[in-house]
Amino acid sequence: MNKYNLESKDIVILMIDLQERLMNSMKDREKVYKNSNLLLALAKEIEIPVIVSEQYPRGLGSTVDIIKENLPQEFKYIEKLSFSTCGSGLLEILKDMSKKTVIVAGSETHVCVFQTVRDLINAGYKVHVSRDAVCSRFDENHENGLDLMKDLGAVVSNTETIVFDLLKLSGTPEFKAISPLIK
Repeated sequence: MNKYNLESKDIVILMIDLQERLMNSMKDREKVYKNSNLLLALAKEIEIPVIVSEQYPRGLGSTVDIIKENLPQEFKYIEKLSFSTCGSGLLEILKDMSKKTVIVAGSETHVCVFQTVRDLINAGYKVHVSRDAVCSRFDENHENGLDLMKDLGAVVSNTETIVFDLLKLSGTPEFKAISPLIK
């Protein structure tokens, strides 16, 4: 399996813990919202399933409205206490979906995102982390999380690379729907 090749039929997008109280502490939150919403628009356009997790929502709040309002009509939801989303049923959901590639966005890069990516790779999944759609409170932690995930074997990429790889061609109705969002 070529880990750098993305095929829409084999992909799920995972949004990890983009929650109100958590995101208020993130200096790069607007960039993460923009890129996460671009991934969500792509998911709707080419019918990629979406999974959303929330870490202890009673304490950290629910997913921020700017993300919630762009979720597809149908998506899978995971409420969790474990930092790794895999500890809260993600692997079972992925098995039921028969998808082998996970595109990851969310927070925090060095905690929940890192632990989830580590566990996904250990379970045999191909993982692409959109570096401009994940964040930590501090740059050093963000960079450390990205380095760790790359060392584990994840593809650390960016949202535009992921989007254009999945679109494959210009001039298609899908390209025309998504391209105005890339600015």
